[in-house]
Amino acid sequence: MKSNSKYAVIGSGSWATAIVKILSDNLESVTWYIRNEDNLDYILKNRHNPNYLSSVEFNLSKVHVNSNINEVAENADIIILVVPSEFINSELNKIKVDISNKVIISGIKGIVPESGLLVGEHMIKNFQIKNENFLVIAGPCHAEEVALERLSYLTIACAKKALAKNVCLDFNNDYIKTKVSDDVIGIEYASMLKNIYAIAAGIAHGLGYGDNFQSILMSNAIREISRFIKKRHKIKRNINNSAYLGDLLVTGYSVFSRNRMFGNMIGKGYTVKAAQMEMKMIAEGYSSTKKAMQLNSESLKKAKTPIIEAVHDILYLKRSPKNTFKNLNEKLN
Repeated sequence: MKSNSKYAVIGSGSWATAIVKILSDNLESVTWYIRNEDNLDYILKNRHNPNYLSSVEFNLSKVHVNSNINEVAENADIIILVVPSEFINSELNKIKVDISNKVIISGIKGIVPESGLLVGEHMIKNFQIKNENFLVIAGPCHAEEVALERLSYLTIACAKKALAKNVCLDFNNDYIKTKVSDDVIGIEYASMLKNIYAIAAGIAHGLGYGDNFQSILMSNAIREISRFIKKRHKIKRNINNSAYLGDLLVTGYSVFSRNRMFGNMIGKGYTVKAAQMEMKMIAEGYSSTKKAMQLNSESLKKAKTPIIEAVHDILYLKRSPKNTFKNLNEKLN
């Protein structure tokens, strides 16, 4: 049974648009914060997002768009954050109302750059959100396939499983299936890391490596994720579950993956700046690569992460993708 909770979605990119679609298909009402007034007016006039998933037509008797983030936050029971990690802090800083008793769900795939914290850690520290009221929504799921209503799977993670189960009910429908986890921190890290490996997969494709190598790259990547997360948050988890391995595979292989697309351009010889300008979209794995290297270096005993190091050398030290991957090949097994 669907809840009567009042949902608000913060963000207007492809994943935010997909989440608004899911909730508006399932519930009687959802509020959507749109920062840009021109985009807001366009949606009110044309009933679809002008920039992302434009095939999705919204029922405006259910979807209530609003450019006042404080009104949106104050009137919501559950706030879903779906802003690129690089911009989330500037949006959160606009919130002046007390949200400490709200339920917060993160659909963000990265770390808050200004604080160096996971989104959950940032919200608990800076907005006094209760740990048991913070959830993470993870894949494997591409926004583009949600728009097409292709069967997709989500994992909802929360320290309080009963809350996660209730949220799952609000997301479940004919094309969305959900499962519950209590590994909030592990899934947040996995959601960040998988974008780095998708860049690696893209670089490999751009360099001309085939499916045989890609399979070795991905099998090594999931082991790297396991080692990395264990150093940060050691609990019992099955790294082969969909929130970890499944999300890695769909991000690494899909033609919809922005991070794979970015990596592919780098492999073909684009500079970082040129690739970013041509894409006109955020590949969050770029900033996540630098953060992952920093976090690993801060550990007393570093995790073995040759793929992350290779991507970092290419993106930040401007090393040759061809030579870097030639050296990486010797470290994979």
